[in-house]
Amino acid sequence: MERHNCINYIEMPVRDLDTTKAFFTRVFGWQFVDYGPHYSCFTNAGIDGGFYQDALTFNVNKGSPLIVLFSQQLEQTQAAVENAGGEITKGIFSFPGGRRFHFADPNGNEYAVWGHAVTSG
Repeated sequence: MERHNCINYIEMPVRDLDTTKAFFTRVFGWQFVDYGPHYSCFTNAGIDGGFYQDALTFNVNKGSPLIVLFSQQLEQTQAAVENAGGEITKGIFSFPGGRRFHFADPNGNEYAVWGHAVTSG
């Protein structure tokens, strides 16, 4: 549902569209709809968006926004990222309110995944 003045869609460059779709499907369960050979829309990601084929990459060191995903099982998600060909750029660390890690997808684009702090019970 579109909401007035809210972020509605995001687009990101990727070097290899097929590799990107396979990676995000395998790790996060995203779904894709292709619009030509150089663009694919992703769904089932919390917000819809698209990947477009380009030589550009993004990371926070270049001043890009950080796209942060959520996981209820942070360690398992980190392992899934690695098993699917992603590179962990910052291992799991704590911050006020939770824990997170950063990774580069197979294109070299930087993302983060966060989860709630581990509580002992």
